[in-house]
Amino acid sequence: MRVVTADGRQVGILSLGEAINLARSQGMDLVEVAATANPPVCRIVDFGKFQYEQAKKEKESKKHQHSNRVKEIQLRPGIDAHDFEVKQNHAVDFLCEEMKVKVILRFRGREMRHKELGVQTLERFIKELAPYGLAVEQPKLAGRSMGVMINPLPRAKRARNPRQPAPETVPAPPPQAEVRTDRPAPPAPSAGSPMEPAPAG
Repeated sequence: MRVVTADGRQVGILSLGEAINLARSQGMDLVEVAATANPPVCRIVDFGKFQYEQAKKEKESKKHQHSNRVKEIQLRPGIDAHDFEVKQNHAVDFLCEEMKVKVILRFRGREMRHKELGVQTLERFIKELAPYGLAVEQPKLAGRSMGVMINPLPRAKRARNPRQPAPETVPAPPPQAEVRTDRPAPPAPSAGSPMEPAPAG
């Protein structure tokens, strides 16, 4: 098998026993990283650290795949207030889950004569989503529909989804009673005090 050190240095081809002994001599583990290669490739690593790095890479990969997903929201020029709010809430949920939102506004029949109403509806929708996402370009008219793509804002700049519970906060510990260490010492008993033994006769 071909052995690679933790810092990426090629050791060469070793037997399994030699590779294990080399890893142990460095206080590390031997991990097979390319079983289908000819010969197979093994790497000398700290196995705990190796697992952590692999999990981190998988998480980043899934996050990237998730951010490439696109959800579509459809609007109408004369959409009522309730439906507008429902679709807006769906869009907020998608953006807060790192998804892109494609907003399509469709015109029917005579609605094409009043495109300005559709433009106003679409612009209002974009404005309501501004705390969560940013339109990548101006809305474009294509046939009987007008569309725009909205990308999620970075997490640090994005408003919190109002329908998701706020993160739990740890309550502050109750204040402790103040312990004073600057109290004056009690006065020494005076001569003839009952606390003192009588002088020997």
